[in-house]
Amino acid sequence: MAGDHSRNLAIGVSVFLTLAASTSAGAQDGTGSAQSYPNRPVRIIVPLPAGGPTDINVRIVAQKLNERWGQPVIVENRPGGNTGIGAQLVAKSPADGHTLLAAQDTTMVMNPASGATLTYDPFVDFAPITLLNRNVSLLAVRAGDGPKTIKDLIAYGRANSGKINYGAGIITARLAAYRFTKLSGFDAVLIPYKGSSEVVQGLMTGSVDFIVDGLAASLPLIKGGQLRALAKLNDQPVTALPDLKPLVTESGLPELGEMSTWVGLLAPAGTPPSIIQKIQRDVVEIYSDPEVRERLDRSGISPVTMTPSEFDRFFRAEAAKWTKVFQESGLKPN
Repeated sequence: MAGDHSRNLAIGVSVFLTLAASTSAGAQDGTGSAQSYPNRPVRIIVPLPAGGPTDINVRIVAQKLNERWGQPVIVENRPGGNTGIGAQLVAKSPADGHTLLAAQDTTMVMNPASGATLTYDPFVDFAPITLLNRNVSLLAVRAGDGPKTIKDLIAYGRANSGKINYGAGIITARLAAYRFTKLSGFDAVLIPYKGSSEVVQGLMTGSVDFIVDGLAASLPLIKGGQLRALAKLNDQPVTALPDLKPLVTESGLPELGEMSTWVGLLAPAGTPPSIIQKIQRDVVEIYSDPEVRERLDRSGISPVTMTPSEFDRFFRAEAAKWTKVFQESGLKPN
């Protein structure tokens, strides 16, 4: 009897271990993972202060994901470390899709390109899900006394090389402005700011001669006649400014190429592919809603999606492109 009991106990343990191993393997390869995802609240970490374009975009998406999933989707702002604090938090989170990162180009491209010591590896620690937006940045001046065209600004810059100054916040905008001045043939002094509201205020008060900044903060003042947008830094259409031309065509400098900021959604590396694909598909469907697109357009945000593999190739190509510019400029991250 004791022998039968021992044999039955051994068989039971063996079956339990086999089932546990099977369940673990299924979790590892993502089999069936999407069916039960999410099974608890999801956090999206925004590594920036609340109220900016990235935060606005993510909160709109989070609200719609909440409605689709029947689980709370909570946006957490974790600013600091040039977006590195939030990135590190997500990199060290469980790879189950319940903690996601809304990463800027700063997070994934500029930080590693700067050579700074990072607490995360953008190329190893994350699984790309989709691009969320490619924002249009503008080159703008004061409407009252600023140049009327890009050619006027270039002529003024050449006549006052070393005396003209410009304002920019995030490192992408600083690099874009640096590249513009160098290729245009004049030197300009950077006045750094912490964010878009300060950049725009610096231009309004006359502290700087021109700015490079995202569309969202400048648009109300452009519409109100206080600022003049001279060019946009890529060829994306701007519904609110349909006649605005790309900088590359307006300047006559084809080597400027396209310069844009962007935000993408990522998960910790090792997150099951089925969960990655589910999130990506749901974001695509959310963006197909005209009401959502209208809310984003009204905020000056250009929604864009990619497949996970497209997003992976995109940010790696961006890193390669900007690393050289970063090294040549001598600029440092915020």
